[in-house]
Parts: sequence; C-alpha cells; structure tokens
Amino acid sequence: MTLIASTWHKLKKHRFLFEELVKRDFQKKYKRTVLGMLWSLLSPLFMLTVMALVFTQFFGRSTPHYIVYMFAGNLVYSYFKDATSGGMGSLMANAGIFTKVNVPKYLFLLSRNVSALINFALTLVIFFLFVAIDGIAFTWKFFLLLYPIVCLVIFNIGVGLILSAMFVVFRDIQYLYDIFTLALMYFSAIFYTIDSYAKNFQNLFYLNPVFVYITYFRRIVIEGSIPGIYVHGLCALYALVALLIGGFIYRKYNYRFLYYV
Repeated sequence: MTLIASTWHKLKKHRFLFEELVKRDFQKKYKRTVLGMLWSLLSPLFMLTVMALVFTQFFGRSTPHYIVYMFAGNLVYSYFKDATSGGMGSLMANAGIFTKVNVPKYLFLLSRNVSALINFALTLVIFFLFVAIDGIAFTWKFFLLLYPIVCLVIFNIGVGLILSAMFVVFRDIQYLYDIFTLALMYFSAIFYTIDSYAKNFQNLFYLNPVFVYITYFRRIVIEGSIPGIYVHGLCALYALVALLIGGFIYRKYNYRFLYYV
C-alpha cells in the first residue's frame, strides 16, 4: 500500500508533465492524418472485416456468434499489443527528458498505456454495437467485464515495464517481440475454438495470459456465464506477477538506465 501511495503522490506531483505526455502521444500517433482519432475506430473494423472474410468459411459455421467471438479475441489482443509495443520504446523515446530532469521514469510508460487504453475504450464501444446487432442481450453480467479489463491494464503495465527496461540495453528486443506477438496471436484462439483439442492440450492455452482475458470476455458476452474461480485467479495472478517483476526491475535498475541512453 505504501508503494501505491508513493506512486500516486508522484503522479499528482508531476500531473502536468503526465498530461502533456498523453497529449503528445496522441498528437504524434495521428499527426498529419485526415481522419485522426477516427482511425481508432476504423482500424479494428477493417481488421475484423478481413478476418471475417478469411476465417468465417473455415471456423465460423460451427461457432455461435462467430463475428462477436472473433471481435472479442482481436479486441483484447490488439489492446495488449498496442500497450506493450508502445510501452517498450517509452524510455528511449523520452531519454532527452529524464536525462536532464529528475522525474519518475515510469511516467513515460504510463502515458503510453493511457493512450492505448483510450483507443481500447473507443473500440470497446464498437464491440458492444456488434454485440447488439448480433442479437446478444445485455445483462448485469456485462459489468463483470471491468474485472478482466482492470487486470489486463495492470498486466500491460507490468509487461511494459519489463520490455522498456530490456529495450534500453538490448535494442534487438523490438524485433524479437514482433515475432513473439505474431506467434501469440495464433496461440490465443482469436479466430478458432479449442473445443476440438484434447482436454490436456486445452489446458495449455491457459498458460497464455492473453487467452485467459479473451476467455473471460467470451464467457460473459457470448455464453452469458460467469467464469469460474480458476479463470478469476489466473487473471489476477498474471497481472500481479507481471507488475511485481516490472516494478522490481525499475526499482533496482532505475539509475542505471542513464548509462545506456
């Protein structure tokens, strides 16, 4: 609790800088684009359209509400990739600031995560629109989606802390991470179901945190059921482990970052 209070105090102290970083990240992302933030809505729609055209023929015939099923997977995966890939370069992109001014270095990572979270929220609105069009009834259980979203936010911050620290000393990590996230997409069951696999093999998917968060979304929205304690536990476990590891790295190597930028 002391660490959380200390972090919150520093955020309030550097509130102006933090807000300016978030604004800058948005301006940089949509600089010189005609549609601006509309791309946050159009991009997932285009991706969903392409995936629907390609995969519906192979996997969609036997999967109820397949478009929503696929959208839920792509929604969670895209947010994870956007937040962690952007967070990875957050330290190096702001080296000109923290080498001259003594500010908490995690501010740069958090600003990237806020930008990614806003994009995720906008896409989530489109997702619920598709849910309504597909005839899925909205129930009180939808409010439970706040739980995996909060866990996913924490998980993304933790992974971002780890990646940004690694990127400072090992620049090749960005290329390795591109390969990793591509493989992760296929192992997250975004456009196919795992029902046809043996039970033991299905359990291996739960070693993938992204799949766990996707599963929570699908069970609430499509199946209308509340995930078991096992899924709830994994959501929290992956988030806390990532945050603890990332926080430990930042606390231990905080001042050493200056020697590598």
